[in-house]
Parts: sequence; C-alpha cells; structure tokens
Amino acid sequence: MVRTALFNWAYARHTGGTFVFRIEDTDSARDSEESYEALLGALRWLGLTWDEGPEVGGPHGPYRQSERMDVYADVSRRLVEGGFAYRCYCSADELQSRREAAMAAGRAPGYDGHCRDLSESQIATYEMEGREPVIRFRMPGHDFTWDDLVRGDVTFTADNVTDYVLVRANGEPLYTLVNPVDDALMRITHVLRGEDLLSSTPRQLALYEALAAIGVSDGTTPRFGHLPYVMGEGNAKLSKRDPQSSLQMYRDEGYLPEALLNYLALLGWSMGEDREFFSLEEMAQAFDLSRVSPNPARFDLKKCTAINGDWIRAISPGDLKSRIIPLLTGAGFIADPPTDAQSSVLDAAVPLIQERLETLGQVPDMVGFLFVSGSDLPDSEIATLDSEAHTVLGAAEGALADVGDWSATAIQDALRSALVDTLGLKPKHAFGPVRVAITGRRISPPLFESMEILGRDESLARIRRARNL
Repeated sequence: MVRTALFNWAYARHTGGTFVFRIEDTDSARDSEESYEALLGALRWLGLTWDEGPEVGGPHGPYRQSERMDVYADVSRRLVEGGFAYRCYCSADELQSRREAAMAAGRAPGYDGHCRDLSESQIATYEMEGREPVIRFRMPGHDFTWDDLVRGDVTFTADNVTDYVLVRANGEPLYTLVNPVDDALMRITHVLRGEDLLSSTPRQLALYEALAAIGVSDGTTPRFGHLPYVMGEGNAKLSKRDPQSSLQMYRDEGYLPEALLNYLALLGWSMGEDREFFSLEEMAQAFDLSRVSPNPARFDLKKCTAINGDWIRAISPGDLKSRIIPLLTGAGFIADPPTDAQSSVLDAAVPLIQERLETLGQVPDMVGFLFVSGSDLPDSEIATLDSEAHTVLGAAEGALADVGDWSATAIQDALRSALVDTLGLKPKHAFGPVRVAITGRRISPPLFESMEILGRDESLARIRRARNL
C-alpha cells in the first residue's frame, strides 16, 4: 500500500496534478475506525500529504466510501434499469458446480451467464424460494485493449472477462463497483496500482462505458499503470502477513520515514545514474513513469536498513536528538521533557552514536548507560570477565585517579600508558574490561568520550564496582 501511495504521490507532484486520498472501507466485516485512524496516521508519519481526501476535504467528498453508500446504491439501481447489470440468484453451490463442469469440458471457468436473461416467472420462482440476489455486471462481449502506463499495450479477450458481481446479496457494494464510480465522480485521470489488479482493468473499462451511458460520468476513462510485484524471501510475492510488510514494525524499530520511502521508491523505479539516495522532494522532481519497471522487485531488508543508516547520518545532530528523545523516554531513561542535565548528555552523546546507528531502535541499548547509575548496570557481561580483567581494572583505576584534565584525550592517554605500554596488553584486551565496567556492554559508543560525559567520580565508581563484582 505504501509504495503504491508513494508512486501516485510522486506522479501527481511531478506533473502538477492533484493527489486524491480515498478510503476504501465498504467491507464492514474487515474495516474499522481503528484501521481508518491507523491509515491516516501512517501517511502523516511518512509525510505523504494529500490534496483531496479525509481531513483536507475537496470538491468531490466525502472521501470515505462507507459514507457514500447512497451514491453506490443509486448507481447500481440505474445500471440495472439501463440493462447494464442484472440480478443473479445463483447459489454458491450452483456456481461451483457449473464452474467445475466448465473446467472439465475445457471451457473458461468464469460465470456462464445463467441469470443474464431470466424471465419474470423464473425471477418470481427464485424469490419465492427466498433467494437473495447479487447484482452482476453484464460484460459487453468484446475484447479490451489499453495502453498501460507501465506495461504498454495490454489486451484481454472477451472470453477471459465474464460477468462479475457489483453488489453482494446483503447490499454491500464491492470494489468492482465503488472504485470505478468514485473515479468517475472524482474526475480521476491517472491510477497507479498493483499488478494484482491488472485483471480488474477490462471490467472497469466496461463499467466506465456504462457509467457514461447512464450519465454518471462525462466519458473520461482514467489511464492505468500497474506496478510490479514486490518479492520477499524465496522469490515469493510479499504478502501482508510477512513481517517486512508491516509499517508499524519499521516505526517501532526506529526506521526514518525518509529512509523507508527512499528504499520503497527503488522497488520498481530508478532515478537513473545509479543514484540510490534521495529525498522525497528529489524523487517527485525526477519521477518519470518511463523509469518504472514492469519486472518484479525484490525486498531486501539489509539494503533497506543500510539506507536507513545513511539517512541517520545525513540529518543534523539536533534533528537526530529530537527523534530519539521519545525512544529514551519510552524506555524510562529520561524524563518527558528531558531535564537540562539529560539534554546536555544527549547533546554530547548524539555525535558519538550518529555514525554507528542503523536504526533508532538501537539507541536505548546504546546510550542508556549514560542515564543510570553504575549500580543499575547489568551484571551479566561483568560476570564473564576473567581474573586478568581484575588486574586491568585495578591498573585503570590507579591511572585515572591521577588524571587532572578529565577529557577524552587525557583519559585515553592515561589508559594507554597504564594498560598498553606498562602491562603490554593489546588495545582490545586493555580497553575491553574497562568498556564493560563503564557501559555494562562489550559494544558501546566511543569509550573515552563516554567516560568524559559520565565524569571522573562516576567513571571511577563503575570501575571499582566491576572489580568488586
């Protein structure tokens, strides 16, 4: 959904068009107010603003299909009265039986037109039986060809596009009715959508002709472009059930919206010149449908994460600070809003971690040690240190006690002299125990700068605690 919205947004912005955001929520069993709010929140978080739609309004509202049911009921009635649609009384079992018979005979398995031309007595009999009919569109029986914006000329022959349902037996309109009706009434000129809807296009083209005939539209038919599938693991089509398809997962793990959109843009589109890092505005400026590939694209989480890391390094330290504050607040490390002291620590810590982050979700584990006392550090890593580490920490404590100017440079010089030069240790073995004592982790932001932020007293207290443990 997000990639489709992105491509439509970019095309509208590039051409100076109007980006229309419409909510398809006619399925009462599936759609809810919660899902509606989540969808709006997702687009707001991504920064994909719309020109017409919910909360913005526009000349063709309302933009929630659940609020347009009277429109669809009126159009379906007019289609039936005009002979473009009819009531179908076939039961599910009857449809399945005839479908199996057609396949056994080598015919196309689509609807066979059983109820196309029922007599009044047949209709009366079905209604006496209590059958509730669906409304089915009467396909005109000719081939459909269109110039797809992505795939070029596409043709569906008449025998592959049979009569289809517009309205369920319970009166709920289906996608096959509501989208073409809204396209017509909202004066939609271009639609970019997924390849899975390619087979719906000839049905919609036929319905546009009927809508013009009954006066619902002015005869304008949108141009369609069908975007390639996105493939996941094992070259299987990425589905909604795959974790990579969950936008909330990326929000929770700390992906930047700019980075996510940047990566999604690369799934089926190319800016050219092997350029893979660009902003939303740069994409809109360069977006050209001739660069949209009809071939499937493969979702690569590692590449998505790498681009996210590039974006983290591209934003300003102040911007990064503002984005990680909610994460540290949620983890209980800082207040909301941060105290002056916590804010100062963040100012010093952000430059240390900005080059190392892949996602913002790594921040609490990476810098949490700066906002707690030494006694709150986990003991698990300290417990893995050997007896040599006890000697190292003792030498480190003695060397640091004599440091006058408590700066990263002075701290580094003192520890290097005591542990590398005097004890003859390699830096990894010299500084590793100190890092665990200071941060509670074997991997952390730069050690000496972290100790400068913590201060002399706290740093020495943590080294002593580690020795005791």
